[in-house]
Amino acid sequence: MSTINFYIVDVFASEKFAGNQLAVFQGGADLSDDQMQAIAREMNYSETTFILSGTERDGGYDVRIFTPAAEMPFAGHPTLGTAYIIQQELIGKPVGEVRLNLMVGQIPVAFSYENNLPGVLWMKQKPPEFGEIYDRNVMADILNLEVGDIDERFPVEEVSTGFYTSIVPLKSIDAIKRARASVPKLLKHIQNKRAKTILIFCPETYYEQNALNVRFFADYLGIAEDPATGSANGCLAGYLVKNKYIGTDSIDIKVEQGYEIRRPSLLMLKAAQKTDKIDVYVGGEVQMIARGELYV
Repeated sequence: MSTINFYIVDVFASEKFAGNQLAVFQGGADLSDDQMQAIAREMNYSETTFILSGTERDGGYDVRIFTPAAEMPFAGHPTLGTAYIIQQELIGKPVGEVRLNLMVGQIPVAFSYENNLPGVLWMKQKPPEFGEIYDRNVMADILNLEVGDIDERFPVEEVSTGFYTSIVPLKSIDAIKRARASVPKLLKHIQNKRAKTILIFCPETYYEQNALNVRFFADYLGIAEDPATGSANGCLAGYLVKNKYIGTDSIDIKVEQGYEIRRPSLLMLKAAQKTDKIDVYVGGEVQMIARGELYV
């Protein structure tokens, strides 16, 4: 019997026991695909990551990401949380940047420090790609909402910064609280769609310093609701700029998520329209929770 080291962190968390939980394993190169998937099911977090080697390849660290149901080409909170563990446990000293080699390509994570401890980490995501626009009636039915709950000024639209999600603009926090994804309707809807998940948002928030409130549904990935979703919020950032949601072609805002499931999370979004693309950055804090060994 052998062991593999792992760490648990809370990502997009201003304090411990908040944000989105992540398990990070070292030495993933010794595991098969089936073993990684089984471990992700065992941990049963939104995602679990595996650092394949303690040394860099092409300037980055090879990392794989799994939900309890499937491998992911990219996900936001696993990228930040894994970069944090690489800096703290593998590098062991302050560095300005850590790069992760993921299925979507190399993703850089920039570090800032407070008293030699990492503060806010920022990842630069792939430029957003925009896909299908959906009928508001269809999405309202899936979410068990009235069509009038959806803001008709803006589209219900597919967006990807590495993984497609559907972005749904709602009018009020009351609608956010009432939203419940109908799993049979959702799974039927996404059969021939690139976007397998749904992000809903509104301009009313629990705390006035935050610009938007967000919820994220991902039953297709084995996640009923995610408390903090960096990849989907990167899609949201691109959506906000493309559709000039706040009236400008750039944003620098704070977004709250997870309050409805008692995992309060804070994400920071920056995005700006360039000549031929939108630059997207998503930031947040990471809290170390635990470390241990798993028998494999």
